[in-house]
This record gives sequence, structure tokens and C-alpha cells, in this order.
Amino acid sequence: DPEFKRAYEEQEPEFAMIRAILDARKNQGITQVKLAQKMGTKQAVISRLESGNANPSLSFLKRLAAALNATLEIKFKYQ
Repeated sequence: DPEFKRAYEEQEPEFAMIRAILDARKNQGITQVKLAQKMGTKQAVISRLESGNANPSLSFLKRLAAALNATLEIKFKYQ
């Protein structure tokens, strides 16, 4: 279905971000609760983020990267 494919492709950046967050957290072996504690937020916030039900600010993503001992990198790709 071309319409479904288009809708999916429009959401791909969000899916990629969610995968990156999940991978980073799981690779470090920390739970949502522990990550939330490191960030000074609640586990429910991390859960909403990982389920795609949140639209995090740049400030939040910076805090997330710091809590994961990672560097936040945002790129524009030209076609």
C-alpha cells in the first residue's frame, strides 16, 4: 500500500531515535527506572519516550545523552 509506505517513511526519524535510545539503554544494562533516576525524571517519562508517545525537546535529549554517557548528534542528510 503506497499510502502506508509513505506514512511509515515519514515516521522513520522517530523510529530511528527510539531504536537508538533503546539500544543505548539496553547495551548499558540499565532499566527505565535507573535511567529516569539518572535524569531526574520518572520512569513513565522514559516509557512514553521509548513507546513513541512523546515528543522530546532538544534539552531533554541532551540530558538523556548525558545520562547514557553518550554524545547527542543530529544530522541532516541531503539526497
